[in-house]
Amino acid sequence: MKTKFTYWKEPDGRYLGYLNSHPDHWTQGDNLDDLKEHLRDLYEMFSAEDIPGIKKVEELEVA
Repeated sequence: MKTKFTYWKEPDGRYLGYLNSHPDHWTQGDNLDDLKEHLRDLYEMFSAEDIPGIKKVEELEVA
């Protein structure tokens, strides 16, 4: 399974990013691999639990 994420490198060398399906919830890592591990943790937590206040993105079929 795959999911999209957005990330960038900060001036201090750390990486910040978020899952595109949950753009309000950023995480960080010392390098890109570390960031990906944190993003996987977020994905698992958001997928396994119905956490109040967590916004989700879905597609709606209208026709």
